[in-house]
Amino acid sequence: MTSASPIVIIGGGLAGCEAAWQLSKRGHDTVLYDMKPGSFSPAHKSPMLAELVCSNSLRADTLDNAVGLLKEEMRRLDSLIMEAADATAVPAGRALAVNRTDFSRYIEDRLASRKELQIIRRELTEIPGNRWVIVATGPLTSDSLTGAIARLTGAQHLYFYDAISPIIDADSIDFEKVFRASRYDSGEGDYLNCPFEKGAYERFWKALTEGTDVPLRSFEAIKCFEGCLPVEVIARRGIQTLAFGPMKPVGLIDPKTGRQPYAVVQLRPENRAMTLFNMVGFQTKLTWPEQRRIFRMIPGLEQAEFARYGSIHRNTFINSPTLLKNTLQLRTDESILFAGQITGVEGYVESTAMGLLAGLNAAALAAGKEILPPPETTAIGSLLQHIMNAKSKTFQPMNVNFGLFLRLPQKTTKKDRGKAYAERALTDLKDWEATLHR
Repeated sequence: MTSASPIVIIGGGLAGCEAAWQLSKRGHDTVLYDMKPGSFSPAHKSPMLAELVCSNSLRADTLDNAVGLLKEEMRRLDSLIMEAADATAVPAGRALAVNRTDFSRYIEDRLASRKELQIIRRELTEIPGNRWVIVATGPLTSDSLTGAIARLTGAQHLYFYDAISPIIDADSIDFEKVFRASRYDSGEGDYLNCPFEKGAYERFWKALTEGTDVPLRSFEAIKCFEGCLPVEVIARRGIQTLAFGPMKPVGLIDPKTGRQPYAVVQLRPENRAMTLFNMVGFQTKLTWPEQRRIFRMIPGLEQAEFARYGSIHRNTFINSPTLLKNTLQLRTDESILFAGQITGVEGYVESTAMGLLAGLNAAALAAGKEILPPPETTAIGSLLQHIMNAKSKTFQPMNVNFGLFLRLPQKTTKKDRGKAYAERALTDLKDWEATLHR
């Protein structure tokens, strides 16, 4: 490693800009590469850095919401992206939304003022060697750089689209209506099973086939394998396709009735704490309101709270549980860190958080300091723990949600739970932040 070489950041999106800010304000010479305006991805239109493509909303901005808490943590860690968002906010009720053009211009102006930072408008097609590098290229990484990442990580660990099922908060499941079992297993199994009678199944099937889909954008022409087709596409092939497919009940006996249900929806634990459950085989293109309406027709999920909705869209990301250390360094080449959505987080705010963390970690590495990961009790720490400790065989991007957090030690009402998580997180964040200045 050449200590005199500037730290290189590849990608001028939210994560890359945040990492550049954290490094430059700590006095580290940094070079930020962005391929625009010489090259554009199919989704990008503006030549400016930190372009918001899909929405101008950064979602909820209250502390009783996990993403609102994450934003507050980043404010306390001097996030440039949060500073820009607050400075360019537009009215949006309880959410934080921004003027897109003003937002990008604010970030460009602040980064341009840093004498330690050089911004180069040129596409990199290879990852530089013999220096610290942060790869923050986002979900629409160019083909040439995608090839370089595939060679670096192994193509089998690089994914190009999401086909993900909804995830349910365990506390919102009616355990009186579901039963735990694995197929043909006489003991307590690994799955929760939501049993259907024939009439309920047919009503559910009808609603699913008539549900409203999210239209794919022109650059998201995804050809799904048969095993990951949207559940509503399978349903539209005929009324029995689900009962003989992802909702087949064979090998499952409901202990309440002593017989096999007509159909079942299986829920698989998403984490070791079993605070989140994945709807097995329910990848979907349905809109979020439709998912909420239709999936609450499932027995036991009438009051379901969705930690993550299902989706199918283009998204380049790596298998972080297999490839990365908890410092976001690549296990096989510790000079390279990954940041942003490519690490397996979902959303603008979460991507920014991983950029902030990569910037902090690269600064510590370059200065020869010890890296202490953020506490698991914080939003940023819980998100990091997810991408480090999720099951590598089923790893999929995730938004921040309270289901990822360490359980509260005391019993708390649902109404007060978010506030309790926030109070604990901000207390622990303050202690961790103090270690960054040593």
